Amino acid sequence: MKKFCFAVMVLLLLTGAAFAADTIRIGVYLPLTGQNAFGGQLELEGVQLANQEFPEVLGQKVELFVVDNKSDRVESANAVQRLIDNDNVVAIIGTYGSSLAMAGGEVAEAAGIPVMGTSCTNPLVTEGKKFYFRACFIDPFQGAAAATYAIDALSAKTAAILIDIGNDYSVGLAGFFERSFERLGGTIVSKMNYMTGDSDFTAQLTEIMSKNPDFVFLPSYFAEGAIILKQARELGATFPFMGGDAMDNPEIVTLGGSAVEGFLHTTFGYDPSMENMSDVAKQFTDAWRKFQPDKDPNVNAALGYDSYLLIIDAIKRAGKAEPMAIRDALEATKDVPCVTGLTSMNATHDAEKEVGIVQIKDGQKVFTGIITPR
Repeated sequence: MKKFCFAVMVLLLLTGAAFAADTIRIGVYLPLTGQNAFGGQLELEGVQLANQEFPEVLGQKVELFVVDNKSDRVESANAVQRLIDNDNVVAIIGTYGSSLAMAGGEVAEAAGIPVMGTSCTNPLVTEGKKFYFRACFIDPFQGAAAATYAIDALSAKTAAILIDIGNDYSVGLAGFFERSFERLGGTIVSKMNYMTGDSDFTAQLTEIMSKNPDFVFLPSYFAEGAIILKQARELGATFPFMGGDAMDNPEIVTLGGSAVEGFLHTTFGYDPSMENMSDVAKQFTDAWRKFQPDKDPNVNAALGYDSYLLIIDAIKRAGKAEPMAIRDALEATKDVPCVTGLTSMNATHDAEKEVGIVQIKDGQKVFTGIITPR
C-alpha cells in the first residue's frame, strides 16, 4: 500500500511538472484601481484579447497572471515582486503610468525578468535598464510632435503649460514640449502647476487667461484633463488645448461633455476612426468589436495587445521561454507588425513608431493624421 501511495505521489509530481513545462507564464501588472484605473483596465483588456487570439507559442499554452498595482508606486514594486516570487513568470507586461513603471522596473531589473512597458513614456523608465522595454514612443519625441503641430498646424506663437507637478509623466512631457516649442521659435508665456488629486483649477486658469496664449499644452491624465477643460470653458477660455497620449480615452467625452469639443492630443498610430488601417490594426479592431461590443477600442487597449504580441514574437524568435533569451530577442526586435505600427527597439529599449493626432469633433474622437516632429 505504501509503495502504491508513493508511486501515485511520484506520478502526480511528474504530471504537475509536465503541465508546468507546457505552460508559459507571463505576468501583467497594471493599475486596475485608483487614479489610473481607466487606462489600466483598457490595457488589461487589450492583453487579454491578444491572449485569446494567440493563446500558444512554441506549442505551449500562454497563461496570464494579473496583479493590480493600485496606481501606487510601492504597490507597483510589490506587484512585480509577487509575479516573480509567487507566480514564477518568465516575462511581464506593464504598466500604464511612468511613475509606476519606474518603481516596478527596479524590481524586475534586480531579478533579471524582462518587462514590456505598455504606455509608460517617460525616458527614465528604460534609462540604464537591461530588462525593461516598451511598446510606446517616449516623451521627448511626443513633446516635439506636439510643439511641431502647435506651430505648423495651429500657427501658435505663444503657449501656456498647465502641469501636474506630482506626476513624473506630466512634468517630463511638459519639459520636452517647452524645449521643442522654444527651439521652433515659440514663446512660453505662462507655466502653472497643480497637484495630483486637485479639483479646483480656477486660479491657474485665470492666470493663464490673463496672458492670452495662442495655445495651452495640458500634459494631464484624461480624468483631470476633462475637469480642467470644463472649468476653462466655464471661465470663458476660448484658446485651443492640446494634451498627450494619457488623454486618449473614450471616457473623456463622457466626463467633459461639450467642453472637450475641439480638444487635441498626441497619440500612437491607431484609432478606430483612422483610415487605411494595417492588417494587424483591422484584425485587432474586428476582434475587439466581438470582445467588447459595447465599448470602442482605444490606443491603450491597442498597446496592451501590442505588448503581448512583442513578447510572443520574442519567445518565438528565441526558441525558448527563458528570461534571458526573451530579453535578448526583445533587444533585437525589428519591424514587428503591431496595431500601433511597425515596431522596432532602439538601443535604449524604446519603441520607434509614429505620432498620431486626435481631435474631438461633434462629440467623437477623430484621428486626423500623423505628425513628424521637427
